[in-house]
Amino acid sequence: MQSTATLVVIGAGIVGCSTTYHLTKLGWKNIVVVEQGPLFATGGSTSHAPGLVFQTNSSKTMTKLAQYTIELYSQLSTDEGPAFYPVGGVEVAYTEERMAELQRKLGWAKSWGVEGACLLTPAEVKAKVPLVNEAKLLGGYYVPTDGIAKALRAAEAMANCAKEAGAAEFYGHTTVMDIEVVNGQVQAVVTDKGRIETDKVLVCAGIWGPRIGRMVGEVIPLTPVQHQYVKTAPIPELAGMTEEVTYPMVRHQDHAMYFRQHGDCWGIGSYQHEPLLLDPDNILPYAEAPVMPSVRPFTEEHFGPAWESTKELFPALEGAELTYKINGMFSFTPDSGSVVGESSKAKGFWVAEAVWVTHGGGVGKIVSELMTTGVPSLDIHEMDINRFSDVCKSADYITRAGAQQYDEVYDIIHPLDQQTHSRQLRVSPFYPRLQALGAQFIFSAGWERPQWFEANADLLEQYAIPQRQGWEAKNWSPIQGAEHFATRAKAALYDLTPFAKFELTGPGVVAYLQSLCANDIDKPVGKVIYTAMLAANGGIMCDLTVSRLGAEKYWVVTGGSVHGHDLAWMTAHLPEDGSVQIADISSSYCCLGLWGPKAPAVLQSVTQTDVSKPKFKFFTNQRLTIGNIPVLAVRVSYVGEEGWEIYAPTECGLKLWDTLWAAGQEHGLIAAGLGAFESLRLEKGFLFWGHDIHTEYDPYEAGLGFAVKPNKGDFIGKEALLQRQEYASRKLCFITLDNPAAIAMGKEPVIADGKVLGYVTSAGYGYSLGRCVVFAYLPLTYAQPGTQVSVEYFGKSLAATVVEKLL
Repeated sequence: MQSTATLVVIGAGIVGCSTTYHLTKLGWKNIVVVEQGPLFATGGSTSHAPGLVFQTNSSKTMTKLAQYTIELYSQLSTDEGPAFYPVGGVEVAYTEERMAELQRKLGWAKSWGVEGACLLTPAEVKAKVPLVNEAKLLGGYYVPTDGIAKALRAAEAMANCAKEAGAAEFYGHTTVMDIEVVNGQVQAVVTDKGRIETDKVLVCAGIWGPRIGRMVGEVIPLTPVQHQYVKTAPIPELAGMTEEVTYPMVRHQDHAMYFRQHGDCWGIGSYQHEPLLLDPDNILPYAEAPVMPSVRPFTEEHFGPAWESTKELFPALEGAELTYKINGMFSFTPDSGSVVGESSKAKGFWVAEAVWVTHGGGVGKIVSELMTTGVPSLDIHEMDINRFSDVCKSADYITRAGAQQYDEVYDIIHPLDQQTHSRQLRVSPFYPRLQALGAQFIFSAGWERPQWFEANADLLEQYAIPQRQGWEAKNWSPIQGAEHFATRAKAALYDLTPFAKFELTGPGVVAYLQSLCANDIDKPVGKVIYTAMLAANGGIMCDLTVSRLGAEKYWVVTGGSVHGHDLAWMTAHLPEDGSVQIADISSSYCCLGLWGPKAPAVLQSVTQTDVSKPKFKFFTNQRLTIGNIPVLAVRVSYVGEEGWEIYAPTECGLKLWDTLWAAGQEHGLIAAGLGAFESLRLEKGFLFWGHDIHTEYDPYEAGLGFAVKPNKGDFIGKEALLQRQEYASRKLCFITLDNPAAIAMGKEPVIADGKVLGYVTSAGYGYSLGRCVVFAYLPLTYAQPGTQVSVEYFGKSLAATVVEKLL
């Protein structure tokens, strides 16, 4: 075995082989891949995966990864045959709700560019899959380019390419015992066959990932869950079928099942049973496993209902013998997303975990790009390793969340559906007051955040809120609209405590922030600067505010859901000379948004500091006292009304709330939730990172050029940004739906002249405008105000108009 390596990859399943293949294409050499099982039927999830590749996903990134995966697998083969069979995929509907969901899925397919996707009648489903019982169906959804991957062939073919290029060596039956880390940097991988000196490790160990992560103190939040898969003996209806697979694969999500052909046999996968979790530490070694480590004994008691569902949909299987039956393990994370990126616990410790065969090719590509240039070709915030807060990394949370993800894997999930486990993990000091006002909470990054307040129901007597029906009415209340109007008319308090807050200090802090930020942050003490931090490709990596509190002291404030993401980015770029320190002060300070035309009067009544506009200007900060509470008041607004973000020591939070609440009653002050927060920002054209902006978009096309100062000096992404500006082809547009009663909710295709121009990044009802607001990136030729487009919502074409501005 080699004693040194540029990189050690742990795991030779589909992800390890794919990443090694793509690193080879990018010129890497001296890669060592170690695998505890044999090559390439390693005994992990890849070894028993049925190989179904359905491309369409609610996530653009996951869809694009699946599209690329198919493109890649289609080019691979071994002596045993091809690695991919493009037989198509059909999803069937038993219920009206599922049929509507398939309409929504077709919208995603159009938005993300999935070619050939269409809806089918029951007869058309039958024509494609003759075994199906069409009488049970309302219809189906079909993608002709979906298909079956032979994962072991794909893994072996990619490994062979890397070996033939002289870039990598693969070692089977080699177990990782330890990873040496010195001063926060990976130094070596210790195996049972010897020590390999390296400063980079990539973990692609699948269900064993958490065990490897612990070696460096990193929590890889996944849990192995058993999933049942069976095959029939040959059946008469498939007699004479010699090809691996000819008919499209089928998903029957109303009964949590899927099916595929195996020559003259039929394969059946079931998620109908209760989640059967297994601790990664209890996975058997390869030598001790009866079949393989990732396969457990079949539990007959869990398959009965699934078998009945199978026979109902495929009557020809009545009486068929089941000759292959397993409980095979796959990885489930708390939010069902993959876990990708470099650990913040040890420099050089990279992770590509919880990746299924569907996305294996694509994830290998983006991980190789990330490790080579730092800039993947797709935005990957949904799978970022730093997205989970500490309270979402406990063993209890990971298993509970994994179980819910398994249980809901084929459910129809509304964007605002909430998890049913592990609540009240993080609450602000205002929580008792929020509860008393009847707050309806949602869960975000471990926090309980109010969506609306039942105490505001009487506002519905003052404000007429358009009613909703169906999908858009789910997890919604007209009270959100009333809170919106009350904020615009009077004043409201918003709990902003989940904001991530970082204090940056040191003699090098100005130069450091100047190198990270696109805007000029070298402003006088007391100034607040809105800025993006860019990736090397000019895309928007972070979107935040920077407040100067001293000559060598700044506060950086960003969204609570990107706490770990933004902190990791800033930490990774700290100067090595120690001239800058970052302190995470998020838990030390609570925050209230006090906004609305009456906000200045409310604040002035509880402080001796003059907060009028001449004395307290927009985008400035001041320290002052509210009652007895010392605060930092920052005059900014995400809702487009006058007011402040008010930061106070967390232990003073309850008194801060009570003081402002009492003072505000004569001014009509209410508490308001995220529902109003969202609709208010949409009306003002304010953007949301992860939706309207991220690393695929740059500030100029997003309309944020005002926050870019290219003449200030060099900063990360500047050169690429200026090139992108020169060759711009699209821009973020504000669009309103022509029908005041129509509503869109996001990710729908935007269409004109018979072609898809883009997709909805954000959408919501603008109560003050009296119509729905939509954001979308459109080609420049369609970006002029007055341009007529349509938004396809659940198959319905909604007329819409590009507008220059909103409110």
